[in-house]
Formats: sequence, structure tokens, C-alpha cells
Amino acid sequence: MTRLPRRVFMIRAAAGGAILAVPLVASAAPHVEESDEAAQQLGYRHDSSQVDGAKFPKHQAGQRCADCSFFQGAAGDAWGGCAMFGRKQVSGAGWCSAWMKKP
Repeated sequence: MTRLPRRVFMIRAAAGGAILAVPLVASAAPHVEESDEAAQQLGYRHDSSQVDGAKFPKHQAGQRCADCSFFQGAAGDAWGGCAMFGRKQVSGAGWCSAWMKKP
């Protein structure tokens, strides 16, 4: 059995640690707050049933982020990424004025 030089060991250990940390970083994405500037401009609400129908007449009952083409989570995810909010996650039960039905 050959000995592994310390430099090679350290490089491999660092690379392995970085690979293991990627899922932790991805799952730690912050949630969009309704008070965020972008959220206010788009009328985002964590709960679709709380959308002001007078201010956003486009909203219809049953529309929610999980059914939107911009939602990047799986169908059953409580929170997922959204193309409208960069690296922040939106509630699957939420809604904003950019909502567009998935094809």
C-alpha cells in the first residue's frame, strides 16, 4: 500500500467537505418575507387566500405558487425557489401577480 502525501490528502478532504456542504447550503435558502420590496411590488402573500382581490383582480381562487411556472420546487414542497425572487424561497401555498399556470 502506498502512502498518500499530506498535500493530496488535504486537497481531497477539502473537496469532499465542500461536496457534502452543497445540500446544506441549498436547503438553507431564506424565505421571501411579505415585507420585502419585491414581494410588495408583486403583491406576494404566503397564503393565496389572503390576497386582496380588489388590488389584484387577476387573482383567482385556487391559484398558488406550487402551480406556477416560476416555482422551482416539487409539486408537494411547502417552500421552493422562484424565478421572480432570486435565491429566496416562496411558500407553495402563496401567490404573487407574476403567477402563470404551469404548462
